[in-house]
Amino acid sequence: MSELNPARLLAVHVGAAARNRDAFAGDVLDARLGSSGLSREDRAFARVLSLGVASSWGTLDEVIDRCLRSPHDIEADVRDALRVSTYEMIFLEKAGHAAVDQGVELVRSVQPKAAGLANAVLRKISILKDEFPFGDPSSDDAALARSFAFPLWLASVLIDQMGRSAAARFMQASNTPAPVFFGVNAVKSDDASVKRAFARDGIELHQARIFEGGPAIPGCFRAPAAAAVADHAARHFFDEGKVLVSDAAAQCIAALVLPKGEPADFLEVGSGRGTKTILLQSNAQRRYGHQMNLTALDSHGFKTELLRKRAQKYGTSINETVCADARDLKDVFGTRMFDGAFIDAPCTGLGTLRRHPEIRWRLTPDQIGRAVDIGSAMLEEVAQYVRPGGRLMYATCTVLSQENEYTIKRFLDTPIGRSYRIVPCAVTPHSRLFCKTVVTVDGCDAHFAASLQRID
Repeated sequence: MSELNPARLLAVHVGAAARNRDAFAGDVLDARLGSSGLSREDRAFARVLSLGVASSWGTLDEVIDRCLRSPHDIEADVRDALRVSTYEMIFLEKAGHAAVDQGVELVRSVQPKAAGLANAVLRKISILKDEFPFGDPSSDDAALARSFAFPLWLASVLIDQMGRSAAARFMQASNTPAPVFFGVNAVKSDDASVKRAFARDGIELHQARIFEGGPAIPGCFRAPAAAAVADHAARHFFDEGKVLVSDAAAQCIAALVLPKGEPADFLEVGSGRGTKTILLQSNAQRRYGHQMNLTALDSHGFKTELLRKRAQKYGTSINETVCADARDLKDVFGTRMFDGAFIDAPCTGLGTLRRHPEIRWRLTPDQIGRAVDIGSAMLEEVAQYVRPGGRLMYATCTVLSQENEYTIKRFLDTPIGRSYRIVPCAVTPHSRLFCKTVVTVDGCDAHFAASLQRID
């Protein structure tokens, strides 16, 4: 009996907790690592395994099921353990005997009576792995989907929209670790102070850019490693609300939202936990010399309460927080109007798969259509509360054109949409009209934003 590796055991527990609570594995992992007592090496290994299994569990289950008489032969907790060892063999290319031994012990730890079955299944997988992905990815869509651990239906959607090569690049990049970017909160600090603090430990910070040679994003830096955020001597900048973690694409959009001239009042829709709210006011501080008059709206009461707490920590000024459905604002605002509005729309989140890899397996085709309908309804409703001459910005974190360009076209064809025109806000080579980023191995997530101005 081999000694069970604690990183593997933690990965099993993270997978089970995420499954039982319908939570993101990354969030569960972060909550458990602090009290895990693992070494730095085992913490890193636990992260690789937990996020790797979260990103590929559908493909792993297909492999496991090929080695069972019936998918119902094992219970959910046994499958949680088998997924970890199967991931190691299929995607980390670990030696079969070592993965089998550890896999049997993992299963034994959750259900001792299933250890014998686990041994038989894992030995079959150690042989079957040489045939993976069970086809030629250059011509077989199913094999291509398996090789990058994507459901076939979603891979087919991406291939149809992007073309085979671009879809493969996107799927491959979506399986790489996400870089860590952070933004300097101009309300409480400045770029020079943050750079000096890191420099005292010999770490030189460089301002982030959406693409090589592109414009720098105000106050946005890439952390040289995740440990620079967690263990750095400048940790107090994070603890005191002077710096916050946020993807570079999200920070880019938050900078694009603000008009050149200070708005008399501004509406943020979909404020959530407040990351964009903090960035908006930080950019207002940079651009106008002070924070703007901001109303933050979200449909979830618990997020509104969390926003208030975070705003206090970051020194973020919010004129009013509103809990309401952005598709029906008549009783909320009445005849009230705003100089500008920003909709951070609910979407499938496919541009953030590196951070929330299980999205690909939880998503269904019907959810895409629902996201389009919700986004369109929000646009039509919020557009009515923007004054003539004011701007309306619409943003998502997905790569699907249905949720992005199509939603904007659909809006412009409505009665209220005909009083708006597109204001080009292209800051990348990927679009002439919209802010559109793509996922790359060392770069930002995929986000989309459209800027619209009311002209009547």
